[in-house]
Amino acid sequence: MKKGLITALFVVTFFALSAASASAVTSGRVKVGLFYGSDALFSANLDNSLDEGFAFGYFDEQREFTDLGHTGETQISMTAAGDIYMSESGAYSRDIPSGGYRFLGGWHVELGGYRDFEEAAEAARACGGYPAWISGNYVVRIGSYATQYEAEAALGQYGGSTAVRSASTGILVTVTRTDRILFEFDYGGARNLGVQPQGWNGQTATWFRGYKYAGAFEYARVTGGNINVMNIVDIEDYVKGVIPYEMNGNWPLAALEAQAVCARTFVYGNSKHTTSYGFDVCGSTDCQVYHGLGSGGAGPSSQSDLAVENTAGERLYYRGEPVKDAVFHSSDGGATEDSVNVFGGETGYLIGKQDPYEAQTSIPNYSYSVTYTTAELSWILEQKGYSVGTVRDVYIAEYTPMGNVKKVTFVGSNSTRTVSGDTCRTIFYSSTYNKSVRSMRFNINGSSAGSGGVTAAGGEQLFLAGASVISGNGVIQTLSGDVFSAISSSGTVTVGGGTGSQPGSGSSDGNFTITGTGNGHNVGMSQYGAKAMAEQGFTYQDILTFYYTDITIR
Repeated sequence: MKKGLITALFVVTFFALSAASASAVTSGRVKVGLFYGSDALFSANLDNSLDEGFAFGYFDEQREFTDLGHTGETQISMTAAGDIYMSESGAYSRDIPSGGYRFLGGWHVELGGYRDFEEAAEAARACGGYPAWISGNYVVRIGSYATQYEAEAALGQYGGSTAVRSASTGILVTVTRTDRILFEFDYGGARNLGVQPQGWNGQTATWFRGYKYAGAFEYARVTGGNINVMNIVDIEDYVKGVIPYEMNGNWPLAALEAQAVCARTFVYGNSKHTTSYGFDVCGSTDCQVYHGLGSGGAGPSSQSDLAVENTAGERLYYRGEPVKDAVFHSSDGGATEDSVNVFGGETGYLIGKQDPYEAQTSIPNYSYSVTYTTAELSWILEQKGYSVGTVRDVYIAEYTPMGNVKKVTFVGSNSTRTVSGDTCRTIFYSSTYNKSVRSMRFNINGSSAGSGGVTAAGGEQLFLAGASVISGNGVIQTLSGDVFSAISSSGTVTVGGGTGSQPGSGSSDGNFTITGTGNGHNVGMSQYGAKAMAEQGFTYQDILTFYYTDITIR
């Protein structure tokens, strides 16, 4: 079947197999990292779309919210406490902006001894200050002075006061785009600020950075640095926020249901960011793409939400144990692959198999071709730590029984290097040249290696090892070995079985063209294969039990 080359419907996600040993979900809630590490924010705005206010507090180990204060304001900003510059547009920064600005200094006058938030808030209103929760105690802070001298000069106006500076773990809450301070939180890093939006009948919908989210937010400040922003959300709401970004939300219901079970399984088994950042799963392609309730014009559909509701709570199990890595990819190009041949780990439920379904649906950009010059490949390898000198030859050293690439060899002027597994695909990626190899199912022309297969009429490469054929007497057999005979228009010809080839003279024109099919790492469920199966009337249980070996769903 000839595949049309049109714009892809979604971003393909690539997963690394994790080594999580415990469920990341606590009390039915997931903690999702939205901005963190090098992407942490100096200031983060929230807008309650339900026209309700917010509560301030923290989440305990069971992710139960402890209420420390509240506001009726619907647009608030959480900013790293200290010296803050506010531009004419209302943006907060630690650097002096160009043009006019207002300054909020890190020094304050502090009054202590308040029993609760209401008492502190009342005292703050009387003296023009704001309530704060500092090291477990309610205080009132007044003013935002540039220096200790300025703060101490103001002490005489307030009996029993002291001059204090906001600590490097403090977070200031303001009315967005103003210098009006609502609350300050600092527990020395032992607790993170939690912000719980008030909603109608328990429903929440809060705008943050162009997307609307259910649930609450948590802000962890790295000492002296920026703020990591997390969304704490019910597991089923989380899955609803994943599905339309990992699969087209208007696809057949059974495909979306299969994706929902995979997404839920993945987050229960994933905790690779917990030690470093304190959340369960990130919201990017490093984990699963998650954008909550969407951006208004795009996001969860009634169909994708129904898929989550129909499979509520369901996960994959292998031999009675929860599956940790329900990995998936866009399309396999004709066959999935054993995880051991791609990621290096022997995983019983991630076993490769020939895929007869993908060919029965339309897949954008199913076939691909990319050409590298000798100079480009030499530079790319150098950047990735594979210094072979000037590349003279590149060839596929070994195929898997499924016909996917297992090893690729680079012959250079200085040395020869062979890579295996997923590196066979990812080593070709270059943002500089905007080039990549999209799947584990490809061959290299211009190299000395043979194709390891036979070319079909439509130009698609067919890999024969592991394929089933019908002999002249009607017996079905599975091909194995390295060489087979086939009947062509010119008679009997010998073709390779997809087990690799030997080096030769290399490229004659200095170029290497890689052609292949599929998109992704080829392990686990093919999303387009799931779509094809759903279009043919298969259930999500059928889809999952086909792509994952010996699993149960419950």
